[in-house]
Amino acid sequence: MLQARRNHFYREMPTEGREMTLERLQGKFPLGQTVMTRGVADKVAIDIGFSEFVFKSLKRHANGDWGDLCQADKDENELALKQGNLRLFSAYSRPPLPKIWIITEADRSATTILFPEEY
Repeated sequence: MLQARRNHFYREMPTEGREMTLERLQGKFPLGQTVMTRGVADKVAIDIGFSEFVFKSLKRHANGDWGDLCQADKDENELALKQGNLRLFSAYSRPPLPKIWIITEADRSATTILFPEEY
């Protein structure tokens, strides 16, 4: 589960037994409220490998690693970082897992994790 705390994000990570630990996630820009579509949430709930892929992808997005985009789209994201008023978009794939997109709104109020077909 991802939780927002003062523009930083923490992930509750299951450990052995029933204990939970928190891992802090910071990046180049605020993610705002982080949400995922029903499709992504359902897959995360049943597939630990996919869950780890989603979280690692979110960390990459927050750090400005835009994933599987063409250079023109990566350049647009870099411009959006400098200007601070354009949305940020990333795409990640790791076969055989499904591809995901991560979009942070232009005002940095929210970040959404979704499947491309859910856009």
